[in-house]
Amino acid sequence: MIKILGRDTSSNVQAVMWLVGELRIEHERLDFGGSFGGTQTEEFLAMNPMGRVPVLQDGALTMFESQAIMRYLAAKYGSGGLWPDSPAARAPVDQWMEWSKVNVAPAVIYKVFWQMIRTCAADRDHALIAKGVDDLKTLMAIAEKQIARHGWLAGPEMTLADIAFGTLLYRYYEVPFERSDLPAVAEYYAKLTARPAYAKHAMVSFESLRVAGA
Repeated sequence: MIKILGRDTSSNVQAVMWLVGELRIEHERLDFGGSFGGTQTEEFLAMNPMGRVPVLQDGALTMFESQAIMRYLAAKYGSGGLWPDSPAARAPVDQWMEWSKVNVAPAVIYKVFWQMIRTCAADRDHALIAKGVDDLKTLMAIAEKQIARHGWLAGPEMTLADIAFGTLLYRYYEVPFERSDLPAVAEYYAKLTARPAYAKHAMVSFESLRVAGA
């Protein structure tokens, strides 16, 4: 049985757990990080020297970095759909996974979510929020065109790219800020919320993360 070390309110843990749910992998998730602590112990740092979640334990294998974990799990436990076997078919999936992680995640999580939810109103960096909102208008317009063209982010079928990107959409839609009118992305999000694994693992309340005065 695999073990996932990480709290369920972490967006990186949520992506891994959504995949675990989709693949129906027998697993145990253990609370680490945030208010649970445990990530700065000698034992944890031996597993992830960055002291962050998630960490995967699968038999003798221990690894960190959520997207690397996702690729590993899909390759080992999947059937080639979410993470294709062919390098050529896998390339666009990998490309859009990285696009989501490198571009969309910082805008959603650090520039908007962290400022609006994890920072009290008096201490917010409004210039950073404005930059995040502006970035998201550009990035989501790219996603709109891609999803309108293909139905999913990396092509005609759901892949790991959708897990990397789709996990972020819960906070994108739940945090109050000005969003563009993007019908294809909205329809795509509705399609995701109808998936049981997404509803269970990605649509996790973040109220416990909200600081006083936020």
